[in-house]
Amino acid sequence: MEIRIEPYDAHQLDAVIRLSLRAWAPVFDSIQNVLNADVYRAFYPDHWRVSQQKAVENICAAEDTNVWVAIALDAGSTVGFVAVKLHSEDSMGEIYMVAVDPDFQGQGIGTDLIEFALNWMKDAGMSVAMVETGGDPGHERARRTYEKVGFELLPVARYFKKL
Repeated sequence: MEIRIEPYDAHQLDAVIRLSLRAWAPVFDSIQNVLNADVYRAFYPDHWRVSQQKAVENICAAEDTNVWVAIALDAGSTVGFVAVKLHSEDSMGEIYMVAVDPDFQGQGIGTDLIEFALNWMKDAGMSVAMVETGGDPGHERARRTYEKVGFELLPVARYFKKL
């Protein structure tokens, strides 16, 4: 599939939200299965979709974030997006959020978005790139994609307890 990566525009928000929620549904199913039920409900009291929609809306509107969308040329539809934050004090760029519509996954669109973001970070003067993801089964495809483009894992232990 041929895509074009272009800067995000506010008229694309609904499409970005839709594809993100579809892409992340299996991820949140996985998180729910591995996380303590009380902790999961504390994180997502209204439902994960509500908090994730708000997160996408906020990141797309944030002044400190750069967002690009992947447009499928044959359909003219938005099929993915990537959001990047720069941490100039550390010379580090962060892939803050990325998603590809499930109907278009497995075609290299996520890789294209990430490589685009990495090149943009380098051109912006960053010397390190970072991305954070989950270690649960639902994030396995994301981890494979990050490793495919050269990211190396720093094992981190993060513990949760419901109070």
